[in-house]
Amino acid sequence: MIRTFADAHRVLHSFYNIPGTNTYTLDRMQALMEYLGNPQDKLCIVHVAGTSGKTSTSYYVAGLLCATGASVGLTVSPHVDEVNERVQINGIPLPEVVFCKDLNDFIDVVHDSGITPSYFELLTAFAYWEFARQGLDYAVMEVGLGGLLDATNVVSRKDKVCVITDLGLDHVDILGKTLPEITKQKAGIITEGNHVFIHKQDLEVMHVIEEVCRQNSAVLHTYSSDKDDFLAELRLPLFQQRNMHLAIQVAAYVLDRDKQSKLTREQIRGVASIQVPARMEIFKLVGKTLIIDGSHNSQKLRALTNSISSEFHNQSIYALVAFVSGDDQRWQTGLDVLMYLVDGLIVTSFTSNQDFPKQSVDPDKIVEYCHKQGFTNLVVEKEPEKAFGLLTKQSQDLLLVTGSFYLLNHIRPLIKVI
Repeated sequence: MIRTFADAHRVLHSFYNIPGTNTYTLDRMQALMEYLGNPQDKLCIVHVAGTSGKTSTSYYVAGLLCATGASVGLTVSPHVDEVNERVQINGIPLPEVVFCKDLNDFIDVVHDSGITPSYFELLTAFAYWEFARQGLDYAVMEVGLGGLLDATNVVSRKDKVCVITDLGLDHVDILGKTLPEITKQKAGIITEGNHVFIHKQDLEVMHVIEEVCRQNSAVLHTYSSDKDDFLAELRLPLFQQRNMHLAIQVAAYVLDRDKQSKLTREQIRGVASIQVPARMEIFKLVGKTLIIDGSHNSQKLRALTNSISSEFHNQSIYALVAFVSGDDQRWQTGLDVLMYLVDGLIVTSFTSNQDFPKQSVDPDKIVEYCHKQGFTNLVVEKEPEKAFGLLTKQSQDLLLVTGSFYLLNHIRPLIKVI
């Protein structure tokens, strides 16, 4: 029986590293959804893919639709504080009692199917199943990895709305080593007759998106990122202004299509106040400002550092950092961006069991790389809790924790007790 989040984690752990589930395929997910009666096709879906900004854009689209009185489901990954962030209704993760009871019932159904999904497939199917049972007006589904073969990509309805946020090089071992290859994977969420929303990006990105839309008779909505005075008034970080701008276009289209009331500026202001967890999230400590952000590659870190520089100008910064192991280029190019911003670094480590077991980059490798780049003001503390304690004792007034959402799983709960 699953009665608590601790029980849920224990049971979900049994879906890690099951033989055959580490292949990147939709076969298991499609079979499971068919067994469940294809609940995903009973929902009006907004499907969000991209390299940077997809979680924030998902939060904003869901918030804007909810602001007009619609009932809206939202699933995001990875979760920051607790697993129920992956099944949200009207901006609120399912309460522990409800989440655990319904997950318990759902896993019983999955066991009866004879199909063994992965951790991510299970939770994605659970979100679709729960949202359909609740009879929600809309469901905003964030892609986990890529798009074409992602577990969320099982919707066949022509009225699905696709959102492609900013694209860059990431997960190159799975999605491809070039931007066009990665774009094709992300664009794999586009199916027959969909409407597709994207900011103008590099020509090699746009050519792929346009071709996939043509092949699927999909309607492409493209927007520029010109300065928007109204969004500037909302006091959002620069990268969140871009995400909010795209979310507004998506929500406005959906509401117009469904003959619902138009968004008001007051509703948009209200949604702009949503703090997306671990996306330039700001806390006030005693005499200090703490920023936490899950940016884990150079594209995300560049957007973060530009926003920090814009907001805090030339304040000196001390940072705590760790990265997921597996892609040396990703963490090295990320550090290249970060080293230009900060005065010093505390390097730590972590383990995580979200979706599949993960280990951080060895801190000694990070120190070695930084030294080669001429950056020597580093301290190693391999236990994240102790590392955070060291960070709070630094003389700088502006502190930053970044490099991985999985690091923030360890750090964010500590902030509440300071």
